[in-house]
Amino acid sequence: MALLRYLVIRLFLILPTAWILVTVVFFLMRVIGDPISAAMGGRMTQQQIEVRKEAAGLNRPILTQYWEYISGLMHGDFGHSQDNRQISEVVTTYGAATLELVFWALLVAFAVGVPLGRYAATHRDSTADAGLRLFAVLAYAAPVFFVGLLLKLIFAVKLEWLPVAGRASTSVELQLQHVSPKTNIMVVDAILYGDNSYLIDVLKHAILPAVALGLLTAGIFLRLVRVNLIQTLHSEFVDAARARGLSARVVTGRHAVRNAMIPIITVMGMYIATLLGGAVLTETTFEWKGLGYQLAEYLHQRDFIAVQGIVAFLALAVAVISFLVDVIVALIDPRVRF
Repeated sequence: MALLRYLVIRLFLILPTAWILVTVVFFLMRVIGDPISAAMGGRMTQQQIEVRKEAAGLNRPILTQYWEYISGLMHGDFGHSQDNRQISEVVTTYGAATLELVFWALLVAFAVGVPLGRYAATHRDSTADAGLRLFAVLAYAAPVFFVGLLLKLIFAVKLEWLPVAGRASTSVELQLQHVSPKTNIMVVDAILYGDNSYLIDVLKHAILPAVALGLLTAGIFLRLVRVNLIQTLHSEFVDAARARGLSARVVTGRHAVRNAMIPIITVMGMYIATLLGGAVLTETTFEWKGLGYQLAEYLHQRDFIAVQGIVAFLALAVAVISFLVDVIVALIDPRVRF
């Protein structure tokens, strides 16, 4: 019952959280100015701009526009871009690419951050520990676009081991357009196509963007694992495990690491939002055509209605992901239910 009560409360908190986020996005976009004038100013006469504003409903009172916007969101309508594309269609087309990139980045973050954090904790105050802590700070502090450009210069330009940009080679991308059912997740489409060379090509294109974005979170995971593992290794239940004659490796692996991972899962929802923000710069750097890349394009075109729709979708996605993370944490750690 405690678990059910906790989950119900967290579920009901999604709606006000999402409402606050989309409301802030809506009014911030209106503070910037009229989106039609911003996008078409200098390319249309004032009369033509007024006609388009009237058609878009931007001449109506701000509260009326807000109510229509919220009503549209409740029906899955995130608005239309200046080229008359539905934002929901843009999200469906490009959202899968961003989801794929975030998934690969999370894999890199766990593969790098957790083992290194464990090593730093078990070799506390050594030279290796100091070096790993410095690496964690640099990984988190370095701008993701700078890391991306550095990786491109080393592994794509200098060594020529990996592709410079894109989600796949042009020929592979064209062939994967004919996959049925098409998921827009390139690695899944390559598997469905059934050609291993296509799958290898897709994976090669994913390495540099995933590392550039994953290192951003790997540094955080490293520090969290190190701090929590050090605390856990001094806990009473760990002393009891040692007293039973268990080896240091078993004590650390089976007992201490599991408890030290709980804070990682707890903050994962928050840092998924960080990954989504970093995806904008990563996708632009590597021409990875996802939501971040498309958002940058709309910003360049000054299409604020499209920007508003994509940001609102990302805000809703973060709220839902945070709820799912809370569910996982509640199942793992009974203490958070009370």
